[in-house]
Amino acid sequence: MDAGRGARAAAAACAAAVVARIEALGSEAGRAGMARYGIDVERAAGVSIYELRRIANELGRDHELALALWATGLHEARHLAGMVDDPALVDEAQMEDWVRAFHSWDLCDQTTSNLFDKTPLAYVKAREWCGREADFEKRAGFATIAALAVQDKSAGDEAFLEPLELVRREAGDGRDYVKKAVSWALRNIGKRDRALNAAAVACAEQILADAEAGGEGARSARWVARDALRELTSEKVRRRLAARGR
Repeated sequence: MDAGRGARAAAAACAAAVVARIEALGSEAGRAGMARYGIDVERAAGVSIYELRRIANELGRDHELALALWATGLHEARHLAGMVDDPALVDEAQMEDWVRAFHSWDLCDQTTSNLFDKTPLAYVKAREWCGREADFEKRAGFATIAALAVQDKSAGDEAFLEPLELVRREAGDGRDYVKKAVSWALRNIGKRDRALNAAAVACAEQILADAEAGGEGARSARWVARDALRELTSEKVRRRLAARGR
């Protein structure tokens, strides 16, 4: 057996043991609790995200294990896959395979903020996904932008100006899982610094102005804009940005 096959076999064995552990920790009460938050529990064991983070810390970074965990199809195992994968080893094909398999908002949001936003292709794929039709693929685009706005400390403001245009373009998508992610991205960009706050507020105001014409998507656009303005113009956010001196 060559080294690559050996590593994959070891990862598959480890993934099977992790799945057994997850299933032992799961419960119907846990599944019911997840379902109350709108999580798809068809292939879930009923284990909390907090317990999964503890397991992920024990496992450490392991790309082959992440692939094996994802391949099991178990909801919680796929959460763990995003937590333990090595972002530097994630390629475009993997990102596409995973994003097309998203079936629940929590898996989308956790994978984008634990893994996708740290990959070299984060900005490229986020922009691409924002234009997709499938709801969770589109949500993944805006969720990745929301994560980058918080977690990519090295990026300049210009990295988030094009995403603001995507926010404006897609604000009229009335699907709950999409419009909430659009608002999330807009709000996170606007909380990054004072310059982006001004740009995000201007974007929200333009969305409102566009919605005045009515038509399909106007109701959703108004919701996105007002949801963002409520937070971005709040005294709490203004004080926080002033304290940062940015």
